[in-house]
Amino acid sequence: MNKIFQKLIGISLVMLILMISTPAFAVPGGTIVSAVFQTFWGKIALSFLVVIFFPLILYTILREYLAQRRTLKDLRKLATVDKLFDWLTLRDRITDCFYQIHAAWRKEKMVEADKWMTDWYYRNQQIVYIEQWARDGLSNHCRVRKISAIHPLFLACRSNDEKEHEGSKLVVSIAADIEDYLVERDSGKVVEGIKGFKEVETVWTFTIRNGKWVVANIEEDTLSLTYAQLANELPGYLDQYEVSQGKVF
Repeated sequence: MNKIFQKLIGISLVMLILMISTPAFAVPGGTIVSAVFQTFWGKIALSFLVVIFFPLILYTILREYLAQRRTLKDLRKLATVDKLFDWLTLRDRITDCFYQIHAAWRKEKMVEADKWMTDWYYRNQQIVYIEQWARDGLSNHCRVRKISAIHPLFLACRSNDEKEHEGSKLVVSIAADIEDYLVERDSGKVVEGIKGFKEVETVWTFTIRNGKWVVANIEEDTLSLTYAQLANELPGYLDQYEVSQGKVF
């Protein structure tokens, strides 16, 4: 039952987002949002589905709001022992990663953004998408106008002897105005997506590598609820530190 419930929530989220943003996109991460509801009858059907799943949509919004509050609170705690978790600084780092990766994606040269992501994710983007599109005779047009929102959803803090907090993870949802579509290189014909800026939301996972936050994965926005339902993972020493410092959060 739980799987069915989560699936319905995911469907309702897609319906709500598509009401606002209907074109297909091939943003970093290979996310493709269908433009099937661009037609008149598609919008009618979409509106009907949103009404049906409206309670689930409200539930999702509430869970993500609570996850955001919880994660921001935990980041404030961790920032007292390591500035890597300071949210204002971290948000700037997330913004830089977002723009740098999209710029490399636009040039179809992911090597220009390799320092902003893990080695595995760099190879994933370059081989699975960029090189495959080149073989298929396709070219991706990608531009970012602005980021409209960054919301933290889940935090897992790691602690080890060799490198403090190496491997820690932070999952955030990022909403941004993006123009993104695929065209045939020879003809210029659009084969995926629609020209024009639309708000697109994706879920980004960041991890600490060699003392810096880098991108480890980019996923569809429908997974935001899955992360919002997870309990944050904090190191046990944090409670002892708070007691010794007389801090109350």
